[in-house]
Amino acid sequence: MFGLGLPEMGIIAVVAILIFGPKKIPELGNALGKTLRSFKEGVGLGDDESVPKEKENEEEGQPKM
Repeated sequence: MFGLGLPEMGIIAVVAILIFGPKKIPELGNALGKTLRSFKEGVGLGDDESVPKEKENEEEGQPKM
């Protein structure tokens, strides 16, 4: 994972605890998870919008306008 080994990840974790404190770390993780989830949904939504409107109408059985 990005060339990081266990010692490097441990050092990063210790520094994060020293900077933010042990009570703030879960809140930051939760916020990061929500951000990543909304980003993934946004990327997936962008794929849905790339379908032409005419094709959607044909698939639904509606006549072209």
